[in-house]
Amino acid sequence: MKLETSCIRAEADHTQILRCKEDLNMVSTSIEGISKIMALAGNEVRFKILFLLKRETELCPCDFADILEMSVPAISQHLRKMKDVNVITTRRDGQTIFYRISKKNEDFLTAILSNVTSERKIA
Repeated sequence: MKLETSCIRAEADHTQILRCKEDLNMVSTSIEGISKIMALAGNEVRFKILFLLKRETELCPCDFADILEMSVPAISQHLRKMKDVNVITTRRDGQTIFYRISKKNEDFLTAILSNVTSERKIA
């Protein structure tokens, strides 16, 4: 079977191309989910929110607003975007909603957030 390719090399490895396509098909759902998380975390404010959630476990929108010196509505928009794709989850305590990193994404985000280093110099 001749594979239609756009590779101009005469020696194109059609077996490799087919294998790679099959591999991508097998992980497409995972790649899609991770891509969404990375796109959301690519925003500096959302990345800071995730960093804070990793450090503090859970915070409410008012906490984020005070820490990041932003309005609660602006923070709420960022939180909603992350909640919509299950990057974070909520817990209600009376009138207050607390946000935390979802268990499903905790290991992945821990790996990313572990690369954040302090700029503080130790004497």
